[in-house]
Amino acid sequence: MRRLVAVMAVMLWAAEVRAGESWSQFRGPGGDGHSDSTGLPLTWSEKSNVAWKTAIPGRGWSSPVVWGKQVWLTTATTDGKEMSAICVDRETGRIVHNVRLFRNAKPGTLNSFNSYASPTPVIEAGRVYVHFGSYGTACLETATGGTVWVRRDLKCDHGVGPGASPVLTGGKLVLVLDGMDVQYVVALEAATGRTAWRTDRSVDFGNANGDVRKAFATPALLRVGGREQLVCPGAWAAIAYEPATGKEIWKVRYGRGYSTAPRPVLAAGLVLVHSGFSRHELHAVRPDGRGDVTDTHVAWRLRGAPAKPSPLAVGELVYLTLDRGVLTCIDAKTGRRVYRHRLPGGCSASPIYADGRIYVFGEKGTTTVVQPGRELKQLAANQLDAGCMATPAVAGKAFYVRTKTHLYRIEKRPAGP
Repeated sequence: MRRLVAVMAVMLWAAEVRAGESWSQFRGPGGDGHSDSTGLPLTWSEKSNVAWKTAIPGRGWSSPVVWGKQVWLTTATTDGKEMSAICVDRETGRIVHNVRLFRNAKPGTLNSFNSYASPTPVIEAGRVYVHFGSYGTACLETATGGTVWVRRDLKCDHGVGPGASPVLTGGKLVLVLDGMDVQYVVALEAATGRTAWRTDRSVDFGNANGDVRKAFATPALLRVGGREQLVCPGAWAAIAYEPATGKEIWKVRYGRGYSTAPRPVLAAGLVLVHSGFSRHELHAVRPDGRGDVTDTHVAWRLRGAPAKPSPLAVGELVYLTLDRGVLTCIDAKTGRRVYRHRLPGGCSASPIYADGRIYVFGEKGTTTVVQPGRELKQLAANQLDAGCMATPAVAGKAFYVRTKTHLYRIEKRPAGP
């Protein structure tokens, strides 16, 4: 009987996570902004191709994650004194759970571009993991919204609010806490919340002030030469760790780059890491090295990279959406620019590749759709009432778009009479 139950559980799990049906973490199942979904809409507006639109209370820039019939995201009051997890029914848009998790008597300061609920949850069968930086981390049951475990002792001074999203790998939840005071990576046992390992950042900051020691990048889980690497950009350096142990594999120094936010991606065999807010450089690193590989494994560097949106790799090309509203296409092997295109407004959300198209979601509510390739071909420009700070999710034949005020399910709808 136990074996039968286990087999049935695996079958249900497999049905839920079939290609294109889930969006389990920041930037999707692969963490790279790619979706296997097809049949997605090319055009939409407030009056067309919107299945539902749900107001989300509070303020939060975390992306939605999708599993089964649920969509989860986090939010907080504008003053940061209350932090919550919200579950929305995928079919109807109805709020199913609104779980208040943390209260804070004196929240820290916040950058105007940030929120107290910016890290994106991670979801798997039966469990969702929500993270608010040093304010707290929790595991919830997806069916009931009940709390499985909570950690509030993982501290650092973010300075301007939390940013890095958690990563789930090998039964461990990995968190990066790069603060003004301390900088470390920690792995928690997903089942219990207990600490599996903790590794302090091996960066010599000297007498540099705390403001230039902080970072907000979500790690990338990559497989290189049959082995997994957890690539974690931080202030002044990007470091790759063994996910199971936290042992350092390689490191690339990029000087006084800080407030690093974009998530790394793999393109043409190179790991693309951003150097931070002050330098705005993209570094292409061969990930097969050991130790300090700054002088041996950097294939190219590109000035003028975005500070917040993550890069998107499609084939041999990489697409960058600059914060000020410029789409740049570069060659992944060389780092040379292929073209640049002005967008209608700034960008904070990371671009998405789905159904053979690239979708760029802007801060003013416009989504620009382009065709991949060495020549720019714009396919559509779609407008919503409010813009995106959060990167949308894709599941089934729909986009789940979180604007500054609402969560939308956007998909092809039957034409009206």
